[in-house]
Parts: sequence; structure tokens; C-alpha cells
Amino acid sequence: MSQDELFRKFGIELEYMLVRENTLDVAPIADRILERVAGGITNEVERGIMAWSNELAMHVIEIKNSEPVPTLPMLAEKLQKEVEEICRMAAEQGAILLPTAMHPWMDPHSETLLWPHGNKDIYHTYNRIFNCQGHGWSNVQSTHLNLGFTTDKGFGRLHAAIRALLPLLPAIAASSPAVDGALTGWLDTRLHYYRNNQKRIPFITGQVIPEQVFSEADYEREIYLRLRHDIAPHDPDGVLEAEWLNSRGAIARFDRNAIEIRVLDIQECPLADVSLAVLICSVLKGLCEERWSAVEEQKAAETVGLAEIFVNAVKDGEETVIADRRYLGLFGQDGNAAMTAGELWRALAADCAVELAGAGHGIKQTVETMLAQGPLSRRIIRALGAKPDRERFREVYRELAQCLAKGKLFLS
Repeated sequence: MSQDELFRKFGIELEYMLVRENTLDVAPIADRILERVAGGITNEVERGIMAWSNELAMHVIEIKNSEPVPTLPMLAEKLQKEVEEICRMAAEQGAILLPTAMHPWMDPHSETLLWPHGNKDIYHTYNRIFNCQGHGWSNVQSTHLNLGFTTDKGFGRLHAAIRALLPLLPAIAASSPAVDGALTGWLDTRLHYYRNNQKRIPFITGQVIPEQVFSEADYEREIYLRLRHDIAPHDPDGVLEAEWLNSRGAIARFDRNAIEIRVLDIQECPLADVSLAVLICSVLKGLCEERWSAVEEQKAAETVGLAEIFVNAVKDGEETVIADRRYLGLFGQDGNAAMTAGELWRALAADCAVELAGAGHGIKQTVETMLAQGPLSRRIIRALGAKPDRERFREVYRELAQCLAKGKLFLS
């Protein structure tokens, strides 16, 4: 199959926390920021090809491209400019933007304020069913990467590649090592909560790794029909649609011919997010082109085995040991009895060196630095030390806020 239809349309959504400049406590002022731009209360405002919006929690603001773009690197500078504009407006209210996927000491039970405007019926329905006061709902900031397709066959090939790569993503993207004022022992605490925050209706999240479905008809039958069935007793008014409920690590959006990857923690600045996205897409393209393995081998990867590797990566990040030769074979590494996730990523980055170099904007150098230093969680842990107190948390996270404002990597 021609690959011309894939890797031609991209979208990125970045979620950041609004926090008080003096204390770094969460600041539930997203509606004021959006009102300041739009001239009235709204949950989304477009700014050319970019947009700002809010979803669920009032201390979270999202930046994204409102229309697909043909290349990812072009978004790095545009996203940084939007960050700087929000920082300027937040400063008027004594607030700043804070990166990373979880606030390290927020108490979600006392500090969560849900969006009270516009789509509030949706959020209140979610809250009634799942209780959105917990960390897994109101203290989770992520990067969503959207990849387009145009045909059913293209969807199937892209979905197979994404399923195969999902278990490795926490190993490069984890940025949430702390919650409730302490290190958790999980490099990706956000995904640890994400896996479990909808246990009342387990099928909504499934095993995070999507099922082996490779056509729109199969997706409808195997996933969306079951979602509608399982939510019906809890949502008799039909407020929540299956397409919104689906919380797998990658979700099909047939309404816009895209697959949305949702397991990426937000990084310290847009350059870091875009650089990881370029690396991820380079590897996905290699999979779709069958550079390391046949598409049928990728489709045959069982969800249970992929989910096991994923959970290990959520906990241990780049130090996760992968001893499944069939899985390593998907990336041309079946000659190794075992590899760490970090070693595998470095091998993949080397295989994709031409694509990374061609991306420009310092992408290749940024990727190399991040792979050498480890995911952001690892860098944060090194900076915090073994038993950080609240003041040390403030010092490190204030430095992270400065990295975001200046568009620089956090190095340790």
C-alpha cells in the first residue's frame, strides 16, 4: 500500500497548569484568561491556526493547532509563542504557567473547580458518575498527538503501528514522578492514575492498549457498541457519547479521520513535546513502511502482552527491561535477548537519524539530549533529591516554569 496518505496531517494539544506566581498553588482562572482574549466567556478561542481551550478543570488551559498542519516541526515556534502570550495574560492576575503532567502537591479533593460554563452538563455528568475530584481527573496534564489517515486500510496500518509503539511511550515521555508532596515510585504517575480512574466502568479505558481492530466497522462493533452499552445505565439522558468516553491510550476519531495518541505526559516546553512527537512519528512511519517488521506481525501483537510492557514502562520508564523477543522483533531487535526501553529508543533514534536531522529546528539535538538524560521524570527526581521537602519542590518546579516560559529544556 502506498504510504502517501499517512503522515501528511498532524495536530498537537498541550495542557498546562495555571498556578499562583508566589506559591505555585493551582490557580483556577482559565475562564478569565479565555474571556480576556475572546471578550466573553467561552471554552475555546481560535487565534489563526492556533487555539486555546479548557477541558474539565479550571486551572488547566490547553494550546493546540485548530487545523491539521503538514509538518510537526513548524508547530514548535508557534506553540511557544502561544505559551508566552498566555504567560503575559496570566501575569496580569498573579499567575504563571507550569508544565509537567501532575501538580506535585495539589489536593484535588479541596482544590478542584470544574468548568462551570458552556459544556458544563458534560463535565457534571462525568463528575456524577466517576467523581472527578481525584488526581486521575483534575490533576493530569498531557500532550495529545493527532495523526491523520484517509482510507480504511490506512487506518488499519496506522493503528497497528501505534498499538505496537504505545508501550514504549512512557519511557520517553514520563513527567509525573510526584504527587501529594512526595515521590511516588512511579515515573509516570499520571498514567498510573489514568489506568484506574474509571474502574466503575472498566471497558472505557480497557487495558489502555487498544484492541486488535483494524477497520472502522470492527472498531464500531468491538469498541463503540460496547461503550454505549456499558454507559447506558449510568447516563440515561445520553449526555456522554462513545467517542468522548473512549479512554484508550490511542483513540480513533473517524469524524476527523485521525488517531489521537493520549499517553504522552506534557513536557517542560513545546520544543521538547514537538521533538518527541517527531521521533514518535519517524518510528511509526518506519513501522508502517515495514522497515523492521511486516504489518501482519504488528497486527498480531496481543493486547495483553503489550499492556504488560506498558505497565512496566509506566513504573520504571527508560529502565524497563524488555525480554520479549517477539516484541523486540517488531523493531528489528530480536537478536537481543533483552534490552531496556532506553536502549531500544536510542537504537530507534539512530535508525531514524536521517528523518530527525531533516526536521530542522534543533529537533535531532533535542531528541539526543532527552534520550541521553532520560525522561523528564528522571531529571526531576535527580534535581529533587531523595527526600525533598515542600521548599525543594517549589525550587525545582519554579525552574520548570522558567523552562516553559523561555522554551528551554530542563537539564540535570
